[in-house]
Amino acid sequence: MKICVIGLGRFGSQVATALTENGMEVLAIDSNESIVDAIKDTVTQAICMRVRDEASLKNIGIEEMDAVVVAMGDDFAESVLITALLKKRLKTPHVVARAIDQIHKEILQLTGADEVILPEQEIGLRLASSLSLPFTELSSLTKSFSISQIETPTAFVGKTVAALDFFTNYQSTCIGVKKDDDIEPIDRTYVIQEEDKLIFAGNNKGLAKLARLS
Repeated sequence: MKICVIGLGRFGSQVATALTENGMEVLAIDSNESIVDAIKDTVTQAICMRVRDEASLKNIGIEEMDAVVVAMGDDFAESVLITALLKKRLKTPHVVARAIDQIHKEILQLTGADEVILPEQEIGLRLASSLSLPFTELSSLTKSFSISQIETPTAFVGKTVAALDFFTNYQSTCIGVKKDDDIEPIDRTYVIQEEDKLIFAGNNKGLAKLARLS
């Protein structure tokens, strides 16, 4: 998959590096030569140039990209212009744009961005969630639904997933067990062990109820 990241500030650089580590073919773009030099060895290709119009986008091969991340959120007008060109003129399949505030986010959505990220706000919400929930949240899918890790309560040891009927009792489903740095899927016949770190998907209230049993 080919992905272009335009704007290599802290957010853009982290995204570009992480995408490359995940096996993506990443083209990183920024007008600051020192930033481009710093990242060129950690992405597929890095180019120093100012992207400001349709011609410059075509020059970097944007039409070959499966997705583009518009990460120059601090330049309000330029990020809106680039997002609009990508979606309206160049028909880019998937555009993710970084916003600096709610108004910026709404304008980017109106220009056609497939996703709009407010990094500071989302980090704050995630921190508040992690401090207020009694379980280890792996991924928050909505405000009330998460995928989380829970230490095995003593009462669960030696019982099968089916016998514990998590969906009825906790509005949650046990989907796996963490093994080292990986997660192994399990089914309803799995017998829970004392050392297991269980992975659940479900309603936050149900997950909190589960966590309090640990």
